[in-house]
Amino acid sequence: MNEERIRTLIALEKELGWHFSDIGLLDNALTHRSFVNETDAPACRDNERLEFLGDAVLELTVSDMLIRKFPDHAEGQLSKLRASVVNEQPLAELARRFKIGEYLLLGKGEESSGGRMKPSLLANAFESIIAAMHLDGGYDRTAAFIARLFGPLIEAGNLSEVYRDYKTAVQEASQLLYRETPRYVVISETGPDHDKRFETNLMIGEKVIATGTGKSKKEAEQQAARIALEELRKVK
Repeated sequence: MNEERIRTLIALEKELGWHFSDIGLLDNALTHRSFVNETDAPACRDNERLEFLGDAVLELTVSDMLIRKFPDHAEGQLSKLRASVVNEQPLAELARRFKIGEYLLLGKGEESSGGRMKPSLLANAFESIIAAMHLDGGYDRTAAFIARLFGPLIEAGNLSEVYRDYKTAVQEASQLLYRETPRYVVISETGPDHDKRFETNLMIGEKVIATGTGKSKKEAEQQAARIALEELRKVK
């Protein structure tokens, strides 16, 4: 890392409110594989291993927060709430809040295709930063950081609308408006086994109402259902 990169990362530290003992962890968290493929530096590593760890840390922390807040909820209810928190859309929004896209190291092709704005890249980078924090400062400190982001909403207890089963809601709306049951059609599946990306169309009859993406078919379907629900609400 050169001095200019270090100064850039220090600016991100201030955005995050976190001082890294090893700032190289933060640099690694922001390094996309497209950048590694285009550099000759042998020590340069992409953030995919960190993304794997960060996803696990997020799920554990949010699970702990939810089970404490909702002691009477069944496992299925808790799973739905957690899936609504730890998925691409809210994580990408958090990444945008901290301007993480500005700090990513991308290859030329990914840069030219708008990689800094892609929800999938932003969400992955956010998970990688969580892992970097965990390795740098330990679980307790990282969990406190996560709690500051998700805690206010969870503590408010007003999750019925924000964290809902969108598939169920859009099915009810579709049957009411059109007497049709929505169908979900996977239109693309990309990426290696450890980092799959699914793109799914939600269809009512033969019409595509919305398209969703996610790390699993279920996540892509939920995102498509959320978008479709917004569209169906506009129907008079």
